[in-house]
Amino acid sequence: MVEMMTAIRLHAPGDLRVDEVPVPDPGPAEVLVRVHRCGICGTDLHIAKGNFPAPNLPLTLGHEFSGTVAALGNQVRDIEIGDPVVVDINTSCGHCYFCTRGQKLFCKRVAQLGVHTAGGLAEYVLAPASNLHKLPGTVSLDQAAYVEPLACAVHGQDRIGIRSGDRVLIIGGGPMGLAHTTLSRLQGASEVIVSEPDPARRERATRLGADHVIDPFAASLTETLAELTEDIGPDVVIEAVGSIPTYETAVSAVRRGGKILAYGAAPQDAQMSLRPFDVYSKELTLVGSYAGTYDTWPRAIALLAGGRFDPSLIVDSLRPLSEAADAIRALEHDRSTVKVHIQVTPAKGSPS
Repeated sequence: MVEMMTAIRLHAPGDLRVDEVPVPDPGPAEVLVRVHRCGICGTDLHIAKGNFPAPNLPLTLGHEFSGTVAALGNQVRDIEIGDPVVVDINTSCGHCYFCTRGQKLFCKRVAQLGVHTAGGLAEYVLAPASNLHKLPGTVSLDQAAYVEPLACAVHGQDRIGIRSGDRVLIIGGGPMGLAHTTLSRLQGASEVIVSEPDPARRERATRLGADHVIDPFAASLTETLAELTEDIGPDVVIEAVGSIPTYETAVSAVRRGGKILAYGAAPQDAQMSLRPFDVYSKELTLVGSYAGTYDTWPRAIALLAGGRFDPSLIVDSLRPLSEAADAIRALEHDRSTVKVHIQVTPAKGSPS
């Protein structure tokens, strides 16, 4: 019987540690998941630096994970030990104004595993049984560690509503910009344009179906877009960076009557320059997208199962749990790696 496990925990802004902590016991309606893999993303860096609210320190990070069921609460049904699963990280009260309208992300009590409560950068993680999604045999646990970010991207695509024939500009060729590259193609975009300064990420964007890749520091993005779109501009712009200059670029680049998806997570206190007259006169549609939940999870799983999305084209680094803290810190300055997955070392035995 395993009593202790390794976890990557944040004790204070900038203070990430590899800790040994007790393996938690599942409550009546909970499941204990043995983590197989966990992805590292920019949100982890924001949390670690103190730029994203993390009220319950010390906090085990990690919200992009796959694993197998290790133990069950006594009220859990239709789930078995050993089932391969992913977990919708979003929990809420279930009965407020927003929850009863299918908008639990706006619930005052919403909490996310790895953000507000213990997450998947550990050998085991607790999750509500109602949030589990069993994996079909055609989806491996390696692939499934990409379900959470893919579900987020699916939600963003739903929010912006790309139509067949649309020209789409994606600002940012990181993991999420690359996910939107593939999904925009699947939605029927006639052209997908990716703006990204890093050459390795531009190459990845091409492999994932981008029709044009632009280095915004090597040439005028405005002039290049004018050439590519007959001086009209893209129908849809997806901001997938989260910086003020790129958000301002999105507003200036989109065509009259076009749509902008605010997808990149900017710092909470950041402010941008926006002329209301531009929104008014260009009749712009500006929508935000925060996270994926509900049906975006099974749809993301279906995309993997059907071979429509291949995480191996994005994930280019696999590291052990002991190096997870270093991988998070490296996000701030190292762009040589596109996407890191942490291979969580399986603990011996199974708690019961």
